[in-house]
Amino acid sequence: TAPGPRSYTTLRDEAVKLFNSLQQLESERDPVPLMQGVLQTCLDLPPLVDEIYCQLVKQTTEPPAPGGQGDLHYWQLLTCMSCTFLPSPPVLRFLRFHLDRTENHFPASEMAKYACFIREALEKTKGRECVPSLEEIVVLMQRQEMICTVHCPGAPACSVAISSHTTAEEVAQELVSRLGLSQSPNLFALYEQSRRREQPVGSATLLADVLTRFE
Repeated sequence: TAPGPRSYTTLRDEAVKLFNSLQQLESERDPVPLMQGVLQTCLDLPPLVDEIYCQLVKQTTEPPAPGGQGDLHYWQLLTCMSCTFLPSPPVLRFLRFHLDRTENHFPASEMAKYACFIREALEKTKGRECVPSLEEIVVLMQRQEMICTVHCPGAPACSVAISSHTTAEEVAQELVSRLGLSQSPNLFALYEQSRRREQPVGSATLLADVLTRFE
């Protein structure tokens, strides 16, 4: 289930808790729920976003075992952060320097691949309404895309590959093209449907946020 409402103490205390979570992440067998918890805290407490970025840069700088499981867990969380939040301009410059340095020191390594992915994500990230779903975190850890199934009236369901940055409008346009409706005078939109209601999805809405709400 997606994270529910939380109660928080002071920013200082929450920063300490996040630091402890990062320490735990290094040896965690299943890091996905822990990663989602860190992301949720950052969404609820935006002042901590820069703190986590700086901590992750520190943890991935000259690690004891470059490319080991613990090191990659930090890179994977950094990947999820980059698809969810933009740091402040000074931290963003610091982060980009770290990404360049990693690619130069460890070319063709898993760390370099994550660094490249993160750099590209930062060019597209504008902020999220929801933290990534558990499914999205898993695919981000593998630097892959999610598969979204859209049910179309009078046509078979369509599977569409989406990233953390794909909007409802982009998916609607792709489906219109696939179904040969590009010349149709009608307007098309995506709808999200649950047991209780059906409503249109705003054209600029990120599909990843919609999927998180359904998780």
